[in-house]
Amino acid sequence: MPRRRLIYVLAVLVMLGQMAFAMWTTAIQQSPTIDEPVYVAAAEVYRQQHSLRYNPEHPPLGKLIIAAGTAFAGADLDPAYAGNQTRLGRHLLYETGNNPFQLMLLARLPVILLTLLFGLVVLFFARDLAGPWGGLIALAMYSFSPDVIAHGSLATLDVPAAGLLLTAFWAAWRARDRPTLWVPVAGAALGAALATRMSVLPAVPLLVLLAGWSTWRARTGDLRRRLLLAAGAALGAGVLAVAVVWFVYLVVDPRLRWTTPVNLPDVQGLKRLAVDWLPFPQAYTDGMLIQFKFENRLFNGFLLGESYKGSPWYYMPVAILIKTPLGMLALWIGGLVTMLMVPRLRAALLYLVPVSVVLLLVTMTGARNYGTRYAIHLHLFLAVAAGAVALIRWRPSRVAAALLVLWVATSSLLTFPFYLPYSNEAFGGTARTHLNLHDANVDWGQDLARLGVYLRTEHPGEQVWLVYKGSGVPAYYGIESRDPYSVPLDEVRGLLVVSDSRVALAGPRLKQMIATSQEIGDVGHSIRIYRR
Repeated sequence: MPRRRLIYVLAVLVMLGQMAFAMWTTAIQQSPTIDEPVYVAAAEVYRQQHSLRYNPEHPPLGKLIIAAGTAFAGADLDPAYAGNQTRLGRHLLYETGNNPFQLMLLARLPVILLTLLFGLVVLFFARDLAGPWGGLIALAMYSFSPDVIAHGSLATLDVPAAGLLLTAFWAAWRARDRPTLWVPVAGAALGAALATRMSVLPAVPLLVLLAGWSTWRARTGDLRRRLLLAAGAALGAGVLAVAVVWFVYLVVDPRLRWTTPVNLPDVQGLKRLAVDWLPFPQAYTDGMLIQFKFENRLFNGFLLGESYKGSPWYYMPVAILIKTPLGMLALWIGGLVTMLMVPRLRAALLYLVPVSVVLLLVTMTGARNYGTRYAIHLHLFLAVAAGAVALIRWRPSRVAAALLVLWVATSSLLTFPFYLPYSNEAFGGTARTHLNLHDANVDWGQDLARLGVYLRTEHPGEQVWLVYKGSGVPAYYGIESRDPYSVPLDEVRGLLVVSDSRVALAGPRLKQMIATSQEIGDVGHSIRIYRR
């Protein structure tokens, strides 16, 4: 192997290696986040009972991926258990004799492996556009992204869906040269993304059109024949995507046994058309109705120190500004400007920008201001765009790009191993994220195990009053605590331990307890410790 190629391969391995180490470390240290037990339990129901009845608001593929790990745990699950999906997750982890640490680690491992593979998609896509150095810059943006590391180490659906979608658009781009090979790949990857999260549905018409456009560009000769081939490619990609969705549901339950849940919303307009006309299984379209039901609710939010009810449109842009490394933001912008200025790359903008913007706009109009994970796709698509700065020939700009990459890497490494609550230096860094954001941006219930260790080592034997938001069971982690709401206020004395998401949305009583206490520390930058 030539020396330069060896150095290149080593650089790729180093970046993916540090990412793997970071995700592995967080996976073994963190207790289950709020959503994970639901997905893990649904995955076990799929695997053991071949039933679609749990968690229908999300399609099965992401949970089948999780099940590929949990299959090695030998977990017991009572087939007669009749609780809802939240109780089922807690039952599986803590009430059936299973080992929660082992089960969660095995559930997270397939997502970690997928996240690393998507790093190669980012690398290859950027190499196609901007050459080898462009690929390395893009991979650096991806592999050092605190958001990708945080959510790529969890048994959740956000990174798998975004990575599969990026794969679809990369395949559509490559179809400009070999449509016969790459259009089917694009359709299959799109179907896999649709079978993971319904939030990618707005990307379907964009991918289908680009599959047709790429085929048009790849063919020469008679106009009518090119039009027919392009239309056939677009149609074929869409049909294949639909077929993949059906296949995934059939893998779970070949008989597609399904009972429509009660109290589904009666939606009208474009939403009703989408539900009625999409050629997906009934379980999928009923899941869409459940999602619409969520969107019809008013949720509590927290942004820049202010709590509110509702969903201001600017929440997501501001949250992204807070939680994205500053050097990364600069390289995203620089890459997009470079692509616009370089004539041969302008067409590639169609494969990166419209899908990024459309999905971002959907999150901005959504009802749930719960985290930048809903816009995790930006860290994949714009990482590819950032690689374009490698094409700038002006030496000072290359030095600037190298310094920005170094800044991103340093900012990411300094937050280790607390990637979930990361925020950039302009907003005070990871230790101050709780002052600006809540929920999955900072505190998703992930630090219960760390809290148990902290209390045993720093405050053994002290009275603990716990206000925790999460899916874990405190007692399992050795936390002996009482509920401060169960006694008069003047009896709450000792250690008051409060999840940051509870602090952010504190009611009058909790505000009073905090105001009359002294903060003495925190755990994982997500749980406050007060002495009262």
